[in-house]
Amino acid sequence: MAKIVQSAEDLIGPVTVPAEAYISSDYARAEQHRLWRKTWLQAGRIEDIPEIGDFITYEIGPDSVIISRAGADEIRAFHNVCPHRGRRLIDTPPGKRNAKGKRMSFICGYHAWTFNLEGRCTYIEHKDDWQGALSDARTSLGKVQVDTWGGWLWINLDPDCAPLGDYLGAIPEMLDPYQLQNMRYRWRKWIVFDCNWKVAMEAFAETYHVFSTHPEFNDFGQFRGWAHTHGLHTNIGYEAPKGMEEDSGKLRVGSGADPRLTTADMQNFTWANANTNTTQTLVDAANRLKDELPEGTPATEVSRHWIQSARAADEKRGVVWPVIAAEHTAKAGTAWQVFPNFQIGHAVNNMLCYSARPFGDDPDKCIFEAAVYELYPQGEAPDTEWDYTAAENWPPVLQQDFANMAAVQQGMKNVGFRGTQPNPYMERAVASLHFNLARFMGAGAPTVMD
Repeated sequence: MAKIVQSAEDLIGPVTVPAEAYISSDYARAEQHRLWRKTWLQAGRIEDIPEIGDFITYEIGPDSVIISRAGADEIRAFHNVCPHRGRRLIDTPPGKRNAKGKRMSFICGYHAWTFNLEGRCTYIEHKDDWQGALSDARTSLGKVQVDTWGGWLWINLDPDCAPLGDYLGAIPEMLDPYQLQNMRYRWRKWIVFDCNWKVAMEAFAETYHVFSTHPEFNDFGQFRGWAHTHGLHTNIGYEAPKGMEEDSGKLRVGSGADPRLTTADMQNFTWANANTNTTQTLVDAANRLKDELPEGTPATEVSRHWIQSARAADEKRGVVWPVIAAEHTAKAGTAWQVFPNFQIGHAVNNMLCYSARPFGDDPDKCIFEAAVYELYPQGEAPDTEWDYTAAENWPPVLQQDFANMAAVQQGMKNVGFRGTQPNPYMERAVASLHFNLARFMGAGAPTVMD
């Protein structure tokens, strides 16, 4: 009988994960109560609700939440449902990811029950008809736990949940130095896609696929990566030569005979074909390397000059990067997977974040989202919206990932598929996700490979 993984230490060795969590309708339905109503979920950015009365909604399965700014330093969250007859207070406009707006009160469209920003019911037509039975407790909106970290709004549907800081574990210590709260959207896209939300998240939780899925990058270097577990969460990064620890992170120099040229080539290709993981400032600084450094300059010096040049150029336009020690970069890596469904791909001046959640209770579909952020001069960040984008209109590199995601979802239903066998070194984040999912779901645990 196969041995079920009992601890994170077991994930260091080879394990296999059954397909149930990806394709089972029963599993997908059970997730709503056992997982989504028990974990902290990233629901938006603080800058989405800058003024009193601003609100956004967030939906996870049938549950909908209103997150609003009730005061200058007060953010509240409520279940998006009127306690009278169950009508949603805020409807999501057709074709939109979520609702947003500004209201000093929420008025139910059915019978006009009215609620203030503290969630208290302030108006009920013919209230006396209830003969005094309508207490504040019966008529107030249901509260949802809400907190902030990293510039994001986080919610938890469990009224008895542990604090967000406890839930995040090691993540704030590792990512607070990057000052993620200062970054703003450059673009943000979403799509309803034909795969399970776990397939979508796993497509970006490892670098093992880069060699074959994104072969164009092989011209610029090796992308062998590692994955480490941190309780519920994981992080990934690149292996880097001694003395170039910063190459464990996102800002990497190109390899080859002349790293001045390959760094520029990689930056230009990334900007044009992924539109992520870099900025125009970094691209411009890379293109200057051939003129600012002599041929034969070692990669370590190319890296140092490139970063210093880009940092100085940004400072001139009012963009100040945080300073991160190379040793910290090596530990922080390129991205953190926040259990269950959010990834933060961090750097000192930009980040790329992914999230995915169910589309109804269909195990074969998900809502997939990606957002690129960077540092901007005060007041100069672009005005962006969540843009529903068909798969063929995403950047080409992401289209390559989409091809895998759809094909994996179909392949896992094949009667001959015996379960995933993630790489214990490079894909440990995949195994860790299912190890932790099983703790909530009571099913789908990885087993040790014989």
